[in-house]
Amino acid sequence: MSKRALTVTREQNFPDWYQAIVRDGDMAEVSPVRGCMIIKPWGWGVWERIQAELDQRIKDTGHENCYFPLFIPMSFIAKEAEHVEGFAKEMAVVTHHRLMNQGGKLVVDPSAKLEEPLIVRPTSETIIGDAFQRWIKSYRDLPLLINQWANVVRWEMRTRLFLRTTEFLWQEGHTAHADKADAMTETLKMLEVYREFAEDVLAIPVIAGEKPANERFPGADNTYSIEAMMQDGKALQAGTSHYLGTHFAVAQNIQFQNAQGQLAFCHTTSWGVSTRLIGGLIMTHGDDDGLRLPPKIAPRQIVIVPMLRDKPEDATLLEYCGAIEKQLKAAGIRTLVDVKPTKSAEKRWNWVRRGAPILVEVGPRDAVGGNVTFMRRDALRDGDKVVTHTLSREAFVAEAPALLVAIQAQLFAEAKARLDGNIVTNIKTFDELAAYFGAAEADDEGGAFKGWAKVDWSRPEGIKLEEIADRLKALKLTIRNAPQAQEPVTGACLFTGDPAKEQVLIARAY
Repeated sequence: MSKRALTVTREQNFPDWYQAIVRDGDMAEVSPVRGCMIIKPWGWGVWERIQAELDQRIKDTGHENCYFPLFIPMSFIAKEAEHVEGFAKEMAVVTHHRLMNQGGKLVVDPSAKLEEPLIVRPTSETIIGDAFQRWIKSYRDLPLLINQWANVVRWEMRTRLFLRTTEFLWQEGHTAHADKADAMTETLKMLEVYREFAEDVLAIPVIAGEKPANERFPGADNTYSIEAMMQDGKALQAGTSHYLGTHFAVAQNIQFQNAQGQLAFCHTTSWGVSTRLIGGLIMTHGDDDGLRLPPKIAPRQIVIVPMLRDKPEDATLLEYCGAIEKQLKAAGIRTLVDVKPTKSAEKRWNWVRRGAPILVEVGPRDAVGGNVTFMRRDALRDGDKVVTHTLSREAFVAEAPALLVAIQAQLFAEAKARLDGNIVTNIKTFDELAAYFGAAEADDEGGAFKGWAKVDWSRPEGIKLEEIADRLKALKLTIRNAPQAQEPVTGACLFTGDPAKEQVLIARAY
């Protein structure tokens, strides 16, 4: 059976393949508002699983959830010049609070102009900092550890569902500490939370490390990221954690009285992941039949499709499927019996495209014989042939938890092999780097697969770094991060010729 569930393959056109999974996998669709998306129930189910798993990890590390307003006074933003510069071109601004009817048309009421414009939240450092300066008075109030799940708006010109949209969903953690050491511990602790979550739950292998100065979050002293390799070789920044120094504390007057009775400014951090993780799931695990979801993140881990034929024996078949569902749910497995009045073959391919980890098809003979026929979504085919397995009902129910564990491990192993096997380390000059990645234009529609390059780096800053960034930008390349796990380096920086201090990863990226 050579026909695939999608109309386009990864090799034919990777960007179109991605859009096909989002569309045909029932994940999301474009909204009437340019650049925004409607997340459909299956896509939202994935986000709910991400929230549940990550939220527990955030709480386990001592943080509490709260909520701050969507609107931020412009004066708050203006207090942090470097922060404003980083987001100014992406900010949505509210200037009026009322409409009026004029000649049968609704128009902005010019008399309803706000005294101070409001910024639609691009991130919350400034408004949270305003609260921190009220909440923190003494060293006994520290550390202050909070998190919020929210939506943010950054006015994007070129959008792609989940990966880059004008409005997206995320969590943002914000903390305040008495000194740099404690704040840095927090920054790296949350980076490790993200790394573990990405690998253990999403089955996405990542490399954690520090961003160069030109890639830092606006206003940060240090920015750290986890970087994941997609199936087209591009990098996806899957999470970030920032040590903000005292910049925001000074701007917002976040001070505390220390144990010696002296006033000092807090050291703050922020960190977050967003709905772009769903885009990462698609591009890490999807195949030419659609999405393949790791069981830990799948809204439904096992879907049962009764092979209904509009005959009297359908009632017995549904009863049999319901009994299997009950047993699986008792074992803690998220299970669904799909009883929609749709052809069984159509149901099968709908769930294949959605990426349900195990798809069970039960016919009348299975019910009579007490058997279960199923497919593993991680290993759907042997060549072009769809692979099915048959077990007794009791054996399947008993083995289902182990099957889900095996699927989770297999998806991670595939992605880890891709990451480990596609980082080149023998590039020593910029010309070699340019030759490896090729012209930027070849990348526009999903060109030939290119992995990442790991090169020697001397940590240049200032004008030198700006010039390097411009040279890389011409090739649509960026420095992703300097991995935390580093071997000692003895060579020369690829860009400056100065003695190298570390190695950095260079890639094309989303």
